Amino acid sequence: MFEIVTAPTRAKLADGRDLLFFSLPGHTAEPVADRRPLTPRDPQQSELRFDRTTGQWVIIAALRQDRTYKPPPDQCPLCPGPTGLTSEVPARDYDVVVFENRFPSLSGTGKSLVVPDGFEPVPAHGRCEVICFSADHTGSFAELEAAHARLVVEAWRHRTADLIATPGIEQVFCFENRGEEIGVTLTHPHGQIYGYPYLTPRTAVMLQQAGEHRKQHGSNLFADLLAREVADGSRVVARTELFTSFVPFAARWPVEVHIYPNRLVHNLIDLDAAELDEFTQIYLDILQRFDRMYSGPLPYMSALHQYADTEAQKEGYFHVELMSIRRSAVALKYLAASESAMDAFISDVTPESVAERLRELGP
Repeated sequence: MFEIVTAPTRAKLADGRDLLFFSLPGHTAEPVADRRPLTPRDPQQSELRFDRTTGQWVIIAALRQDRTYKPPPDQCPLCPGPTGLTSEVPARDYDVVVFENRFPSLSGTGKSLVVPDGFEPVPAHGRCEVICFSADHTGSFAELEAAHARLVVEAWRHRTADLIATPGIEQVFCFENRGEEIGVTLTHPHGQIYGYPYLTPRTAVMLQQAGEHRKQHGSNLFADLLAREVADGSRVVARTELFTSFVPFAARWPVEVHIYPNRLVHNLIDLDAAELDEFTQIYLDILQRFDRMYSGPLPYMSALHQYADTEAQKEGYFHVELMSIRRSAVALKYLAASESAMDAFISDVTPESVAERLRELGP
């Protein structure tokens, strides 16, 4: 079992944003003063508009047009900045760090959302954070030592607990985009954490389906799907005492793997120490298999589906969905008209063949 230091070292950036250092045992974070000439941040920088044709909120965040775009390695804002003049992380070194996004889609706090009568925008309250997995600019999550990866999981868990308890936040979403093919503009290994003021459309649909399943069968949808995948076995990639990874029966993406705990929990906060350790191991295992699929690193998206312990979200089952748009060594899957306009996915590969390939790439 990994030894974890859970209390982060806290600091402030020049414009008042929060900065949190998570350190491995025996390491001590030593932030320096952020001396950049940043103007105090406006607590409200974006807006929400309600799309009545779909019943969904859309975030309008025009300030993101000015965000940092593919800087040279020696100007990376996520590398340590010991002078306090060059980086979002003013420190000589760090293990894992979390800070408020300088160009957030959501910011500030507020009350529950109310759908306006007309075309009135409403403040896009919420929280957007950046999490840097390592100070190593050229590394990746898959290359982290197990103890270091476990520290990232602990940082996710800490931020989930903090944000899920914040008034006005309905959903906490930890995620990673890896690879320029996905649209990443900073190559330093990092992810993001969003605190949404509403349930995202995908989550709302999944909970609706889970509610209907409960009415019809008297059981949890996700638990039943997991049991059926395990019983079938053809799409299971790896299974341990506490976790199962599999390619879902109706996979949308060319490479898609879901990781489920073998018992129903709502979020990372609900996992015990042994489960957190094993989750770290199977998560690393799948990412390492991804990187063995082709001659270069696999571009991917990682999405941690978490739910609040509330009546509205009680059927939610914590799991991770890992997805890649690479459909072969030389081709990408683009979300064209059918997927983007109609949300009707077309897959070029069978889930069973992808699962078999990933099993072959195992340790």
